[in-house]
Amino acid sequence: MWPAAYPQGYAVVDVETTGLARDDRIISAAVYRLDARGEVEDHWYTLVNPERDPGPVWIHGLTSDVLRGAPLFQDIVEEFSTRLDGRVLVAHNAVFDWQMIAREYARAEREAPVRQRLCTIALSKELALPLPNHKLASLAAHFGVVQQRAHHALDDARVLAEAFRPSLLAAAEGGVRLPLHECRPLTEWTDRAVPRQQQPSSYSSYRPTSWRPARKRPACPYPNPGRYEEGKPLKQGMRIAFSGDTSTERDLLEDRAIEAGLHIATSISRLTSLLVTNDPDSGTSKVVKARQFGTPVVDEAAFGQLLGNVAAASEG
Repeated sequence: MWPAAYPQGYAVVDVETTGLARDDRIISAAVYRLDARGEVEDHWYTLVNPERDPGPVWIHGLTSDVLRGAPLFQDIVEEFSTRLDGRVLVAHNAVFDWQMIAREYARAEREAPVRQRLCTIALSKELALPLPNHKLASLAAHFGVVQQRAHHALDDARVLAEAFRPSLLAAAEGGVRLPLHECRPLTEWTDRAVPRQQQPSSYSSYRPTSWRPARKRPACPYPNPGRYEEGKPLKQGMRIAFSGDTSTERDLLEDRAIEAGLHIATSISRLTSLLVTNDPDSGTSKVVKARQFGTPVVDEAAFGQLLGNVAAASEG
């Protein structure tokens, strides 16, 4: 029997952007609308003029010449809204796509008509899929979906829609609760200039630069209960460190962690409970020290899941 609590429709979304930072812009978007059981209803694709440089052309292939005649986001916002309206937004690393979309809507002084999102990385973890990593290509290969044009929004959305359907069916058959998260719209927006690095040689080395002033944070009121253990919840007082880029703004992630009663550590020591990084194979000093100390490591998506269920300091 199909779970009654499952959503009635989905909007599988992929956006290509000028970069990964707060002030970056969407340059193309695709939406596959699916029914309650994951069957494709229709699809839509558009280029978007970002009103700035296109960023890593060597990745997405969209040059300034191609984008110059494209519509502005405010010109396509009505159609985009029609595609999202009343559906659960599905994306691979959904927090990134949602943040980019929410920012564009805020710039246009609009609010996206979507209230929940589902990350296919989180769903693949719920299903315990035997994937070598959490790349879209790995998820696609697992379900025999052929990628034709990687980093093209329409093809990425098609691949994700085709991989999401069997994932949804497996979840329904197994009675798995879908990892749904609230989509909180931005109510106001101010762009700020962010300097850029020299053009890198590959996407893995593409790091938008932004100056992050040190923030004075209140002391954590809970004692450190020790290291995080896989399969168990985080516990108030745990010392959390971050390394590398995150899709969610770092300040927002840290604020959420502090609100949950966690301690933000700026370095790795034997007392660190958990390191959060999307690139555990990098050679950053924090990753190297975490390896030396045996500090547990999780990626951003997993940490987001853990934040939803932090145990009180007084619990067990």
